[in-house]
Amino acid sequence: MGKFTITQRKNDEYQFNLKAGNGEIILTSEGYVQKASCHKGIESVRVNSQDDSRYDRRVAVNDKDYFVLKARNGEIIGKSQYYSSKSAMENGIASVKSNAPTAEIVDETLKN
Repeated sequence: MGKFTITQRKNDEYQFNLKAGNGEIILTSEGYVQKASCHKGIESVRVNSQDDSRYDRRVAVNDKDYFVLKARNGEIIGKSQYYSSKSAMENGIASVKSNAPTAEIVDETLKN
């Protein structure tokens, strides 16, 4: 079962990672100034992850495939890792679709 982990960056911004059941990070958010905004980002992933048209499939300058997940307004909610092939990237998208709706939220900032 997947999980969202909330962490805090060195610049004090919050971010979340969506991890698959095996612990691999499948989606990373942008930075958020407020933790409440980070939680809203997670809810946006839950909703938008189910709509294939929200995934923007891209190729990086190093020729690696990756994707971004966008909200209805076109804002990027999260970015994937780099993949070695298009099929591996599609598997990553499928993993986000299956894990995001029911993933628990683990707030790692509370451990400090």
